[in-house]
Amino acid sequence: MSATLSFTAPTQHGPQDITVSYARVGAGEPLLLLHGIGHHRQAWDPVLDILATERDVIAVDLPGFGRSTALPHGVPHDLATTNAVLGAFCSALGLDRPHVAGNSLGGLLALELGRHNLVRSVTALSPAGFWSRAERRYAFGVLMGMRRTARSLPLPLVERMSRTAVGRTALTSTIYARPARRSPEAVVAETLALAHAEGFAETLRAGRSVRFTDDVPGIPVTVAWGDRDRLLLPRQGVRAKHAVPRARLVRLRGCGHVPMNDDPALVARVLLDGSRPQEASAASTSFSTVGL
Repeated sequence: MSATLSFTAPTQHGPQDITVSYARVGAGEPLLLLHGIGHHRQAWDPVLDILATERDVIAVDLPGFGRSTALPHGVPHDLATTNAVLGAFCSALGLDRPHVAGNSLGGLLALELGRHNLVRSVTALSPAGFWSRAERRYAFGVLMGMRRTARSLPLPLVERMSRTAVGRTALTSTIYARPARRSPEAVVAETLALAHAEGFAETLRAGRSVRFTDDVPGIPVTVAWGDRDRLLLPRQGVRAKHAVPRARLVRLRGCGHVPMNDDPALVARVLLDGSRPQEASAASTSFSTVGL
């Protein structure tokens, strides 16, 4: 399941040699999964087996996160470069316009791929880029605080904390509405992923001027938001709907910023529906399409 792929990406900064870590499982139409800043591809593990029953699922560690190396020195971790890398990654794997789903930063990247017509459909879970200036400052402050905490905690302490529901809540309640459900092993792994993410600072710096204001015409788009998201507040979903007026807007009840662990069945259904023909998708999930 786990593999690495080396390829050349034709970025705005010239051809770049890139190595990306990913996992691939299942059969069907291809579905590319993109995680958020400071996380890794294992964020999708709770929904992977469900998705794999209907899709050829490719979960990627973004450059500078998880087991993927950072971009070469001097190459910014900005939207244009990261999307060029993702496009070249898909070409190297022989993926012809896959469906794409992303969470947080990954949701913003998914929408950018859709805007450039590089994918068949987009499902964005609490995507970045629909914030006000104050909301962005708040989110970035929280993220930097999480990063400082992850880097300061000794590994034995993280391991001890992860063995109790109270400890898992202390470590992950910012991104999960139900942090006690996360396994101890997963909490340790994602704390280490945040602490050691080479691309964190560069990616956060590049995001200071980012706002997503363009439509994504010609392909199905689903925007889903956890109603207990404490990092990117749910009202940002309304702005997403204004920017992409044909998008399906879905409330994920009882879910936080990273909803895959809070309600795997619901999130998997939203992802599968989002990558079906629009008519079938709308009929299947009209119960959860609401204003936020």
